[in-house]
Amino acid sequence: MRLALLAMALGAFGIGTTEFVIMGLLPEVSADLDVSVSSAGNLIAGYAIGVVIGAPLLTVVSTRLPRRRALILFMGVFAAGNLLSALAPEFGAVLGFRVLTGLPHGAYFGAAAVAAAQLAEPGRRARNVARVFLGLTVANIVGVPAGTWLGQELGWRATFGVVAAIGVVAMAGIALCVPHLPKPHGVRLRHEMAGLANRQVVLGLLTIVLGCSGVFAVYTYIAPTMKELAGFTEAGVTGVLALFGVGMTLGSLLGGRMADRALRPSVYGSLTSLALVLLLFSFAVHNPWTAAIGVVALGVATFATCTVIQVFLMTKAERAPTLTSASNHAAFNLANAFGAWIGGAVIGAGLGYTAPALVGAAMAVVGVGLALAAGYLDRPRPPRSAPAVPDAPTEAPAVPAGSGAGSAG
Repeated sequence: MRLALLAMALGAFGIGTTEFVIMGLLPEVSADLDVSVSSAGNLIAGYAIGVVIGAPLLTVVSTRLPRRRALILFMGVFAAGNLLSALAPEFGAVLGFRVLTGLPHGAYFGAAAVAAAQLAEPGRRARNVARVFLGLTVANIVGVPAGTWLGQELGWRATFGVVAAIGVVAMAGIALCVPHLPKPHGVRLRHEMAGLANRQVVLGLLTIVLGCSGVFAVYTYIAPTMKELAGFTEAGVTGVLALFGVGMTLGSLLGGRMADRALRPSVYGSLTSLALVLLLFSFAVHNPWTAAIGVVALGVATFATCTVIQVFLMTKAERAPTLTSASNHAAFNLANAFGAWIGGAVIGAGLGYTAPALVGAAMAVVGVGLALAAGYLDRPRPPRSAPAVPDAPTEAPAVPAGSGAGSAG
């Protein structure tokens, strides 16, 4: 089982690397393709669009496939997208291939989360899911810094070529190590589609969008924030980003344990901690030491929340586990796009680099409110009481004489 989880985590590592490494390579991409840095930034949006489109689309297409075959298919599309991006001659083609690369993102994590849960022993489902997600968090510690360095030394195309190779290795590992996992009995396409109409699932997805948008309002602009307010150099900013990855890793492990112990309270607690961390971050960012601690805490709170809500969604949509799980990643990328926009809006309005954290804290509080509303609606309802019936008399009433009671007449 460990090798199976490792193979799926390697695929997650490749996906996490290609998603975030582009942020550090925009100057190289813009120079090579002769576009502005702001235009090159559309490659980030293109990937997010691919995730949002592909999460439900590829999951629906694969509903009749065994888990292992679906995982191999998704990783194959991912590897091809990265290779084509590396070989594309002009910006428009690269943008199109970035959309292609993003298509299997959510579907892969959805299928991998369900496969990891199927492989788990009783009481360890959330921990298995968290171990697969470790690949995504480790990517932010190792993959993104290493990919950025490689792209700066050998060109951004080399980075995407290496990521494509990682995808091929992950495909081989999944084929060799993940056992045959048939689609759970009774799961049908109509069930998967109906799962998204589940009130608890809808509220959970909205919680992700609003709760995590605050994180990306801060993280998208973390480099200028660290330089302007905390006083870090460019090399120091690279280290700070690695610290965020460390926090993500710790948060993923913590979230898995929390969800296995008490799922609903963990949803409330993780979102509340996220709001608190974002609020404190706006004060901590003025000192390099407290800013570094704040970045780690932000990573912990973010991925503890994401892991807990991932398990919550899978639990509330038992007959639609894959599509619901994949939709969680689509919601996460919507949070990415919305958070980046609102963070840029408040900075552009002249409110400063602490404003995104304050706005993010408010958005996380809205997420807490949604989670509490979902908990209220999910409360067991007491059965309706039957109409009151008068108490039976303690003694039988007297029968009038001559009434014929008990007679055959």
